[in-house]
Amino acid sequence: MYAVKTFNAIAQVGLDTFTDDFTINQTDEPDAYLIRSVNLLKADFPESLKTIVRAGAGVNNVPLGRATEQGIAVFNTPGSNANAVKELVISLMIATARNLFAAHDYSDEHTEADVSQRTEKDKTKFNGTELAGKRIAVIGLGNVGSLVANAALALGMKVIGYDPYLSANAAWRINNRVKRVDSIKKAVKGADFVTVHVPKNNETIGLLATKEISEMKDGVVLFNYSRIGIVDNQSVVKAMRSQKISHYCTDFGEPIIADQPNITITPHIGGSTIEAESNGAVQGANTVMDYLENGDTTNCVNLPNMQVPFETTYRVTVIHQNVPNMVGQISTQIATRGINIENMSNAAKEKVAYTIIDVDGLQEDNQSALIATLESIKEVYRVRVIKHK
Repeated sequence: MYAVKTFNAIAQVGLDTFTDDFTINQTDEPDAYLIRSVNLLKADFPESLKTIVRAGAGVNNVPLGRATEQGIAVFNTPGSNANAVKELVISLMIATARNLFAAHDYSDEHTEADVSQRTEKDKTKFNGTELAGKRIAVIGLGNVGSLVANAALALGMKVIGYDPYLSANAAWRINNRVKRVDSIKKAVKGADFVTVHVPKNNETIGLLATKEISEMKDGVVLFNYSRIGIVDNQSVVKAMRSQKISHYCTDFGEPIIADQPNITITPHIGGSTIEAESNGAVQGANTVMDYLENGDTTNCVNLPNMQVPFETTYRVTVIHQNVPNMVGQISTQIATRGINIENMSNAAKEKVAYTIIDVDGLQEDNQSALIATLESIKEVYRVRVIKHK
């Protein structure tokens, strides 16, 4: 039996996904946390905690380094809210192209008796443009960016994509009419719209700033529905004063862009749809179960992604530092106890490695001793023994 503790409002359809082998919110010492936006950066984790799963894309609310050192696998649910973000970006693209925000403000201010005659006279002030034939640069072609690119193509737009880290799986999702280039400069050159969809990390903070914005055409419309800081807001405000940017839409407010004309700020609602929350909850629940019951690390953000068929009675998983001779030490300790290794898989992610060992000959009363022996290796963070269902 495994215990799960939830934070925030997790959609009931996700909680209903758990099998009878899992209890929900019945202890403060659970095996898993299933979370959304709760800030865990300063939280103390119980020793029982083996995994934290974020029902959403970002994990900037989780202390990844500390979690890794405590042997806690951290996951997200990429793609679960991708369609929601795509639809919001497309709707805002249409709204800015057709000047809907200014048109609404005008209509709200003019409700007098002669409104029909007056609006017929004034409506040309709000003449917009159509998206068909316009050029859009999509920076980042992952779960969200690929959907935006394909949707823009369906609207008759010319789509230029840039993503130096594009995975093979993501590449299959992208329409072959999306023109891919090898630099941001080439992507934004001549674009009427620029939208960014990349994860936030040390390489992407300030990804679009003064230099990159200077390469854009005058009057460009810019979108940031990734994370705050990926687009430098100070550079945006400066560019709007010179009319380099005609409109900026973002999901992340900041004082410098507050109360600015032609800046539309939505309150972090990109992924906030009923469907997206349900998708994330279901995917999150399945992730918790796959990790606790099988040791699978698909979509893990602090361990290498591994999915190995579980065909023996017991599986030993080891989270450890990525240093020489770890596999040798682990296998030696198992062999000296007369336990036969049927299959062993190992992979690394930067400074962390993960080893999965399927074994025969392991007795239940010897499990604790084996775990203690392996965890006595100073480079080992956590050892688990999983029994095949």
